[in-house]
Amino acid sequence: MITTKKKDFYKNKKVLVTGGLGFIGSTLCIELVKLGADVTLIDSLVPDYGGNLFNIDPIKNKVKVNISDVRDRYSMNYLVQNKDIMFNLAGTLSHVDSMRDPYTDLEINVTSQVSILEACRNNNPKIKIIFAGTRNQYGKAQYLPVDEKHPLEPTDVNGINCNAGEYYHLLYNKVYGIRACSLRLSNTYGPRHQMKHERQGILNWFLRQIMNGEQITLHGTGTQIRDAHYVDDVVNAFILAGASDNVWGEVFNTGCTPISLKDYVEAAIKIYRKGGYKIIPFPENRKPIEIGDYIADYSKINKMIGWKPKFNLDTGLKRTFEYYDKYKKFYW
Repeated sequence: MITTKKKDFYKNKKVLVTGGLGFIGSTLCIELVKLGADVTLIDSLVPDYGGNLFNIDPIKNKVKVNISDVRDRYSMNYLVQNKDIMFNLAGTLSHVDSMRDPYTDLEINVTSQVSILEACRNNNPKIKIIFAGTRNQYGKAQYLPVDEKHPLEPTDVNGINCNAGEYYHLLYNKVYGIRACSLRLSNTYGPRHQMKHERQGILNWFLRQIMNGEQITLHGTGTQIRDAHYVDDVVNAFILAGASDNVWGEVFNTGCTPISLKDYVEAAIKIYRKGGYKIIPFPENRKPIEIGDYIADYSKINKMIGWKPKFNLDTGLKRTFEYYDKYKKFYW
């Protein structure tokens, strides 16, 4: 839970959110405005990456929006000035895209992170940075649940680049004293996710297919386990981390109650009363990068800053369906 003290922490704080028009970034911006923060968000609005101006419709007159690319060093040199906190969510998480076009993934998830950190080092070394990592950094689990000491052996280019981006943040924390930490997020679903393709979030794509009355295709056995993470819980983790004093130089897993993809789909179909699914073998381009089961051990973040998920699956799915039923035209 966010205590009164931590709610007050954000009042009048100057906050920068990269990837602020995206799924998690926009949801975070809405919460920060509620907490009284002075929010500036950056987004490049690259097609297919999830940025959507409608995502911030509830706060469009309460935030500053800068349509810029974090790879632009000159823009970042200016934008980081006088900011207290940065939530660094700019990046792409497509496993398939990263294998097809590793150069773009490298630019967005590594080169851009150096640009951001150098901008901070040269223009605002007192800023605090919370970096958005991913469970994809671990690769195939060698044991379950996966804690932060688990080996980092990604199965795709995206995971390697996310590790590099995270390492840069930890290095700048250690060497230059720029306070930074990383949250390694599990599979996240909920309102404001892009719904035009499946490459950046299969859980949300399943929900689109259900709403369309289509048949979902599950690969392998469908019993692969994931932590299906509702977006508001993820945002709460960022909020708590940014308001804490003991997180800098650390990495944290977030997670929730694990569920198989098959059970997730069946729960969603039951709630929406529409759709169906079938199970087929893995396509050749996906089999080598499939990670198998993933269950996060999030005891570290719970112990250090008191975070834990509070939304159960049914509540999260109902809220998500309600949002897209109401605003479908902005996402389909």
